[in-house]
Amino acid sequence: MADVKVYDMSGNEVSTLALNDEIFGVEPNEAIIHALVVNYLANRRQGTQSTLTRTEVRGGGKKPWRQKGTGHARQGSTRSPQWKHGGVALGPKPRSYRHSLNKKARRSGMKSALSAKVAAGDMLVIDGLKMDEFSTKTIVKTLAPHLAYEKSVTIKKGEKAGLETVRSFWNKALVVLDTNDEKIIKSAANIPGVKTTQVNTLCVYDIVNYDKLIVLKDALGKIEEVYA
Repeated sequence: MADVKVYDMSGNEVSTLALNDEIFGVEPNEAIIHALVVNYLANRRQGTQSTLTRTEVRGGGKKPWRQKGTGHARQGSTRSPQWKHGGVALGPKPRSYRHSLNKKARRSGMKSALSAKVAAGDMLVIDGLKMDEFSTKTIVKTLAPHLAYEKSVTIKKGEKAGLETVRSFWNKALVVLDTNDEKIIKSAANIPGVKTTQVNTLCVYDIVNYDKLIVLKDALGKIEEVYA
């Protein structure tokens, strides 16, 4: 049975939590994860691209020259696709890119994505996140111990040439809430690379797209309740 560390708002480890192996301990199925990501991106497409055919381009009603005797190839309209300013042959038209996957595949993909995060050590649990007011600083202080890391770079020119550790960088993080807490959502919206979501809107694309998965303890219980 996999365990995950539980932290408080100050970044201190307070306990460990045993996870349900049916959700967080399965063998990740990369094919299903890929299919769900493709499905998510396809369903986001508007499909509003459109080109004008020869019947929709303005003009071209007059035959450019007579049918025979000119030495030119016969032409019936200056709005045929081979003409400049003519219509487009076989161009895109508005369409829907949506397609669906069955419920079993969606559940399997979600379990695979969650298990992959746990196996990589990129999932952690926060005991609680309570805010009395809107405060981006509070969210930054809570997430910084888990997201910030130092990066070493090689400077080739100047007085400081050589290997040097530069300022802290941030991993991208997906914060999963148990309720629609407006104070947390709006406070975290100002932080680049941080996104908040809820259990009922959690998707495989977001889990894969973000480096760290930060789940509130109450939200973890709801995830196990839904997918167990």
